[in-house]
Amino acid sequence: MSYFTEHWSFDPFLIIVVVLVTWHEIGLARLARRSRPERTRQRRIRSLFFYAGLAVLLIAVESPIDYWSDAYFFVHMLQHLLLMFAAPTLVVAGAPWQPLLDGLPGRLGRSATGAALRAGWSRPLRAAVSFLLRPWVSVTLFSVVMVGWHLPVLYDVAEQKGLVHIWLMHASFFLAGVLFWLQFIPSPPFRRRMPLVSQAAALVLTNVVMWVLAMSMSIFSTASWYSVYRHVPGVTLPSFADQEIGAAILWVCGDFWAVPSLIYVLRCLITEDGSVTAAVEQILHRGSARAGWASARRQVPPAGP
Repeated sequence: MSYFTEHWSFDPFLIIVVVLVTWHEIGLARLARRSRPERTRQRRIRSLFFYAGLAVLLIAVESPIDYWSDAYFFVHMLQHLLLMFAAPTLVVAGAPWQPLLDGLPGRLGRSATGAALRAGWSRPLRAAVSFLLRPWVSVTLFSVVMVGWHLPVLYDVAEQKGLVHIWLMHASFFLAGVLFWLQFIPSPPFRRRMPLVSQAAALVLTNVVMWVLAMSMSIFSTASWYSVYRHVPGVTLPSFADQEIGAAILWVCGDFWAVPSLIYVLRCLITEDGSVTAAVEQILHRGSARAGWASARRQVPPAGP
């Protein structure tokens, strides 16, 4: 029990969470004053997902998970999955973007939005955001971040340098997760541009990347990849066994998010194309000529989280 009750820490992120929740509630109240009751109820339901995502982030960085991740690789893998899968899916489903804008003081929200959309100074920022939100960029970035930070040279540097660990590794996990899940989960005012067939292909390919990474760390290895875990005092679990457990967690928990999402997308494809065969042919790019990473002309039905 002491593993769960001890070693809770205070992280400045707690202050950021309190500020975000307060800010978001102010925005919700302002939107409620000029919205229909049903829209207000929808935003309130979404806010629960957003707050749950923030809670998961707090658990990842302030609970004993963060403490024990310095000693055990498999605990660190759990932390990575919270930062890359659990928290981003909840935050994206919470769609906090408009309430946060409306929560700015006075008319600053509208003026800031207008400036960001039209001003010349924001043109490079708009171009960068537009590039990152492209479906193939988001999907590729997700896998690159996942694989890149698990390469021994980068992983060991992050473990030895706190600033790299927190502000580069953890931040990139979360941001890559948000960009990735924006392609699958409705999050107004963002519009998903990835057709259903591409959503299915992206989920399959991402899952394959996770499988290959997990197998590389377990089945295809005979020793621990990470020197930082080889001489941790007081740890009796062999470093390679620790790595194998971490690989199994990546394999199983990654599927926990990817497989249900894939099943939902396949059901939508079957409904749209009329048969399982047509849906499979779409995914394999042997069916409809509409298959592609993105299509502005095609109306895609919403996919739930």
